[in-house]
Amino acid sequence: MSQFRPLIAATALMVLAAGPLAAQTAQPDVPAPPAPMGHHSMKAMKHTPFAKLTVTGTGHATAQPDMATVSVGVSTRAATAAEAMSQNAEQQKKVIETLKAEGIEARDIQTAGLNLSPTMDYSDQGKPPKLTGYTAQNTVSVRVRDVAGLGPVLDKLVTSGANEIGGIVFSREDMTEAEDKARTEAVADARRRAEVMAEAAGMRLGGLLSLSDAAVSSGPRPMMAMRVQESAAADTPIEAGELGISTNVTAVFAMLPADAPEVDEPGDAPATEAGTEDAPAN
Repeated sequence: MSQFRPLIAATALMVLAAGPLAAQTAQPDVPAPPAPMGHHSMKAMKHTPFAKLTVTGTGHATAQPDMATVSVGVSTRAATAAEAMSQNAEQQKKVIETLKAEGIEARDIQTAGLNLSPTMDYSDQGKPPKLTGYTAQNTVSVRVRDVAGLGPVLDKLVTSGANEIGGIVFSREDMTEAEDKARTEAVADARRRAEVMAEAAGMRLGGLLSLSDAAVSSGPRPMMAMRVQESAAADTPIEAGELGISTNVTAVFAMLPADAPEVDEPGDAPATEAGTEDAPAN
């Protein structure tokens, strides 16, 4: 029996020695280290110091007006307020009938003002003014969609009883094409200004960081003119001119050192605060 004891002891030692190895083998696999970063990942980590350059660009465009809005009024004077209003209503009714007969739709005729006021005589100095009657005024805003026919329409309105005409404003129903042209010119102007400024500063213009658009403004160019002739033999000449469209855009560019490596897009470099503060490097 004693001859087997060394063999048993040796076997026990072998089991104890194999224990740590077996336990280590039973552990779950350790995740493999991440693969090397590709080109785009390395590029994303690349930080090129840059400054921000903010510029404003202006764009202009023109368009031919195809509508005109004009103020047409009737003013009547009478001894009493009721008479003044009655006469005014009768005259203004004829004016509106004339407008509709000329093809002006009801949606393009809108009452702009109605006023009744006493008429006073201040000629006697040192004495209280005298009431001499009442004046009634009724004004409508009319949109004429045929600019070429505006002159003849105004002449017929005067014939029908209108005695106040003014405030002609020309416009265009669809300004989209002209506005887009002005915006395109404004963006190009902003880039041109930025390139000039970057070169003057000894730097190179980088990518566009942000772009914002301001409201588009329009107006007649040149100013329209209206001349009402007393003679009914000739139509009143109306010069519509053209509409001027202008808009502004604000662009923010990255401005890089002249010897900085080329970057494909602004995202390659981190954004910095306004001014010339460099982006922190990782």
